[in-house]
Amino acid sequence: MADNSEPSKVAKALRKGALVRVNRAHYENSIEAKASDGSPPSYIFEGPGELIAIKGDYCQVRWRMPVPDVWLRMDQIESWS
Repeated sequence: MADNSEPSKVAKALRKGALVRVNRAHYENSIEAKASDGSPPSYIFEGPGELIAIKGDYCQVRWRMPVPDVWLRMDQIESWS
């Protein structure tokens, strides 16, 4: 009997306009974290940021302060609550 244990895709409820924050556990030691400042600002983990674009596995997040927008992998963000 064939095992069809294909990894199920987790349906993310994140769409353009959603309020998000960065998941610290997924962000630390990632390529994006290594390419950035050694000590990330606390506001990215506290949120909220607004999801303004999605391209493939990446999304663009705009923070509610005068800082540049950032591109992060979708698995590094989560819904803000």
